[in-house]
Amino acid sequence: MSAKHASSRFSLRPVLIAGGALSALLLAGCAGGSGPEETAYVARDVETLYSAAKERLDRGDAKMAAALFDEVERQHPYSPWARRAQLMSAFSYYVSRDYNKSIQSAQRFLSIHPGNKDASYAYYLIAISYYEQISDVQRDQAITQQALTALEEVRRRFPESRYAADANLKIDLVNDHLAGKEMEIGRFYERSGNWIAAQIRFQNVVETYQTTSHTAEALYRLTETSLALGIPEEAEKYAAVLGANYPGSKWYERAYDLMREKAPTVSS
Repeated sequence: MSAKHASSRFSLRPVLIAGGALSALLLAGCAGGSGPEETAYVARDVETLYSAAKERLDRGDAKMAAALFDEVERQHPYSPWARRAQLMSAFSYYVSRDYNKSIQSAQRFLSIHPGNKDASYAYYLIAISYYEQISDVQRDQAITQQALTALEEVRRRFPESRYAADANLKIDLVNDHLAGKEMEIGRFYERSGNWIAAQIRFQNVVETYQTTSHTAEALYRLTETSLALGIPEEAEKYAAVLGANYPGSKWYERAYDLMREKAPTVSS
């Protein structure tokens, strides 16, 4: 996967559900009025403070909104509003693209309210905050692994939730991305003549990421590297699997031509 292609795949913003839990949070306690110009400690009643935070969010000032939602919890930690404010803080940090703080706020919400009805949304915010930090395949993929783990957690814990379908889609994209990284490394090793190291990467794609868009090329590269290692029988095996699963692909055509050229007695 090229860097340009990877970037386009992962620039999609999630569709944050406007109904249900999120709308309830946004609407709860909305009393109107202007928000403060700063978050220096000034004692305010909880409804005024929460409404000020919501107004900031509605006006597009998500960073200030997050600070004000945090202030709700700080000033009124035992109020039911504090629970709402924790999750709205996580959402506001997400909107402002402060993903680390969004993750921290959502994790704090879950640590205090693990069984809350909005826990599924908190897990989803964590997953999506990791997901939107995924970089192109030429960079380290630690964050990609974290995104995959978090998305799988959403699917495991809340398979019937409104977030599971989106998590499933993104899991497929993340796996394709990770397979692309393996291919990138494998091609590098192959260009360097490090055939065994290249094969390990290509085999990982075939075995671990076999439902991704990279499998056909990985089988071709295994055919290619097997011939380079002087084991045409292995090359024939990979070419046969390629032909059985991707008979009309360009990679099978290349493998077929390669076998005829490099190992005609085996492929005949």
